[in-house]
Amino acid sequence: MTDVFSSTVSLLALLVAFLALGLSALTAWLTLLRKGEIRMTQPTVIYFGPDGGSKADRAPSKVFLRTLLFSTGKRGHIIENMFLRVHRGETRQNFNVWVYGDKNLSRGSGIFVPETGLAANHHFLLPADGTFFQFSTGQYVLEVFVTEVGAHRSRLLFTVNLEITPENYKEFSRLGHGLYFDWGPGSRRRALFRSRSYAATDGPSGICPRDVRRRKNLRGSSSNLAHEVD
Repeated sequence: MTDVFSSTVSLLALLVAFLALGLSALTAWLTLLRKGEIRMTQPTVIYFGPDGGSKADRAPSKVFLRTLLFSTGKRGHIIENMFLRVHRGETRQNFNVWVYGDKNLSRGSGIFVPETGLAANHHFLLPADGTFFQFSTGQYVLEVFVTEVGAHRSRLLFTVNLEITPENYKEFSRLGHGLYFDWGPGSRRRALFRSRSYAATDGPSGICPRDVRRRKNLRGSSSNLAHEVD
């Protein structure tokens, strides 16, 4: 009887030890070994329109959005580059000049995304090679791509469908005007909520003249850094 009891206790102790080891291994994998991936939240606002600060009659088009980038792994991730692709019917255009920041804008050249996330404004502009793109009426598909350090290909991070109606385009087509698409968390829908005209030193989200000039310099010296996705 004593031998049976001792054997049972030994088996239970061994089982508890294996369970503790398995729990420790799982914890180590979740906190140290699991790479996870980069994700982004639903942008609170998306802007179509001319790049603020340009005095030209036909300012280059841009797409602006605000979102939170976060990592599903404890170690975080390093983004090498981001770019945005716009689809309208058979037309496809990359906005591969990436500038980000709130008050002070910086050319996107690598950022660390932690598990807790990084909220920022992201500006996507056309390449500085004479490319011209004009927004018009129709259905749009926006795709945000991210390239991580060491990755051989860019990865699709986010997709959203938007529409510019003929009625909206009447205001949008006026010189210096842009369209904002606002996200409604209650309705789970994105609605166009205003069209605004910009002075030569203004831009989306209250960018100051110094930052506008800096952004124009960054854009002018840019090269085609985005990784094309087949």
